[in-house]
Formats: sequence, structure tokens, C-alpha cells
Amino acid sequence: MSVTPPKEGAKQNAPDGHRSRKPGRLLVHADFERVYRDGKRQFFPHMTVFFTPGTSAHELRVGLTVSRALGGAVDRNRIRRRMREAIRFCRPQSAPAMDVVINPKKSVLKANFEDLRKEVARAFEVVVRGVEGGGKR
Repeated sequence: MSVTPPKEGAKQNAPDGHRSRKPGRLLVHADFERVYRDGKRQFFPHMTVFFTPGTSAHELRVGLTVSRALGGAVDRNRIRRRMREAIRFCRPQSAPAMDVVINPKKSVLKANFEDLRKEVARAFEVVVRGVEGGGKR
């Protein structure tokens, strides 16, 4: 029986045994729960950010939670898209291994995108400093 090598571009299992479909994103419910339970939180006008040092197996991972309380599916999807785009612009290139969960507020729908982008950038600055320096809870 011969083993064929994986095709180029095929998804490989991550060191923790899970297949990593989207690197840099929190996807597993247990990871979200760990960040909520063990992490610190920081409040901003348009979002609440929860963060905790990550494992050595990954770098910065970001997750979004948009609850039904924020509106119907159209509004929630619009909030997700706006937040993902702001995160894409502001994600730090050299950050310590950490897990971040962002809970946007309904005000994200009406916020000027440039203001939202600046707030996400500020949130990442605070989170990186909190993970590197211990920070306050």
C-alpha cells in the first residue's frame, strides 16, 4: 500500500489536529468560550473586545460574534462585513500569539467607516499592549 503525497494547496491538519480552513480566525466554539472565560475585556464606543494570550501553535486569531439582538440577518451580515473589512485594514502584522473576540454594537451600522477603522486599530493597540504587558482586567 503506497501513500500518495497531498496535492499542492491541499489543506493540512494544524498542530492541534484540527483542519485550519481559515488561518488567523477563531472558529471553534471552545476557543470563544476560553477567551470569554479566561480573557480580559476592553470597551470601546462601537465594540467590546475580549482577548487572551494564545497558544504557541498560532499567531493572532480574531473572531467576531454578532448576536441576534443586533437586528435581523441583513443587519447582522452588514455588521460582520464592515467589521471584517476594518479588521483586514488594521490587523497588526507582528503581534504576539493571542486570541481576540470582538463583539460589535449596533452603532457599527451607522458609524463612519473611517471612524470604525480607527477604533479597530486602537483596539488592536490596546490588546497587544495588554497581552505583552499583562494589562488590567
